[in-house]
Amino acid sequence: MIKFFSIRPFWALSLISLSVSPLCVKQVCAQELHSQRSVHDQNKSQQNLLRAIQLIDRSMEVYFSGEDFKMHRFYNPFTQVRSEEKASVWMYSASIEAVNAVLSGLKKQQKAGNAELYGKYYSRYVDLLAKLHANAAYYLGTFTLTSFTQHKEWTVYAVDRVREKGKANVTGVLNVYDDQMWLVRELLEAYHLTGQERYLQEAEYLTAYVLDGWDCTLDEKGKEHGGIPWGPGYVTKHACSNAPIISPLVALYEIYKKKGDQIVAHSIDQKDKLTRISKKEKKSDFYLRYAKRIYDWQKVYLLNEKGVYTDMMGDCFPDCSIAYETVNGVQYRKNTELRKAVGTAFSYNSGTMISGAADLYRVTKAKSYLEDGKKLADATFTYFGKLGQQIPEHYTYATDGFNNWFNGVLLRGYTAIFPNYSRAGLYAKSFQDNLDYGYTHFLKDGFLPNDLLGGWANDKSKNDLEGMFMFTYAAQYATLAQVEPTK
Repeated sequence: MIKFFSIRPFWALSLISLSVSPLCVKQVCAQELHSQRSVHDQNKSQQNLLRAIQLIDRSMEVYFSGEDFKMHRFYNPFTQVRSEEKASVWMYSASIEAVNAVLSGLKKQQKAGNAELYGKYYSRYVDLLAKLHANAAYYLGTFTLTSFTQHKEWTVYAVDRVREKGKANVTGVLNVYDDQMWLVRELLEAYHLTGQERYLQEAEYLTAYVLDGWDCTLDEKGKEHGGIPWGPGYVTKHACSNAPIISPLVALYEIYKKKGDQIVAHSIDQKDKLTRISKKEKKSDFYLRYAKRIYDWQKVYLLNEKGVYTDMMGDCFPDCSIAYETVNGVQYRKNTELRKAVGTAFSYNSGTMISGAADLYRVTKAKSYLEDGKKLADATFTYFGKLGQQIPEHYTYATDGFNNWFNGVLLRGYTAIFPNYSRAGLYAKSFQDNLDYGYTHFLKDGFLPNDLLGGWANDKSKNDLEGMFMFTYAAQYATLAQVEPTK
């Protein structure tokens, strides 16, 4: 289990009352205190995990319909009305994320000696994971892409669901790279949790598609422009279409670092700055190299003066239309100049970079990544968390738009950096406090409100709840269940 080493316990021992005899030997007292604290911590972990399971099970009942697992976007627990609008693939991936988080928590419970929860829920959730993955195929479609280095047919995930598996329209702006990245993350997690090779194979395939979007064109000095556009139909390069693939790339590096498997790498000749080159490279080297390149690109171009990450590189010149160039009679995508960073700083765009820094530090031991991660954790907590804005001693995070899900990615970052930065435990604690406050004060028929600290709207008709938010609450609870608080 991940352990929090902090100057104080990660959670107060609110469920335990301690009385110590004056005659108690110091060593015995310390052992008793440790034992009582361990019981409390274990109880808290189990409570978190059970709440995650409760939220997922209730959400599956309400947001999903039919044997083909159609996910409806909204449900109102007061009017009991479910929207006909279907969830996008990104929203659908939140359900897979939550199931994976619970499976990971169950395995850690078993490893810690608590086989009861594992025995009760693990097999059922492995089956649920398989069904969710199988029915994600209603978002799949096939098209041929002209990228910076090649022409190739790809089968990838569309934004929207269709009625027949594999028949989605994925041309132009109808698929985006970040949707594939979130699924890669969950496919790799599914592989680690189940050992099933099909998850790894699809993760690598989608990773190849994402990296095919990397702008490897060269400037006049022979330097790569770098960065991945939001999707094959866009030229702007977003934080969300770069940083989310860093941690999966590190995970792939770790899978292959002791193996000799190779992959075809595409690039552009440094001499003439035009000729496209393909050559084989060791997979582990390839994946780690791209993790570093993408991390460096985002840090150079999108880290702002507040110490957090801006949304994207924009201000296209001469315009934001996709341009092409012909080299030796073959057409390829051409670089479009992006002149400045623009847009809102969202919490998830910094959260993925904290996770990326933590993971790169773990495998490289380069202290610069650790320092980056620490600074970014501090900056994000200052920038996104507002103490006492709604409830004393609770931190308010933005809940408008899709911020609830974005904030869950930030929590992932805090738990990723925590083993090497104890202060991040206090930042993660703010999420535990908010979840518990919402659960204690506002739980309605198994649902939590969009605003965990503010509760439901007085007008019952205005309480439509995004399904992906229920799943992100579950994922947060399951993530926190895997954290072992210590003094």
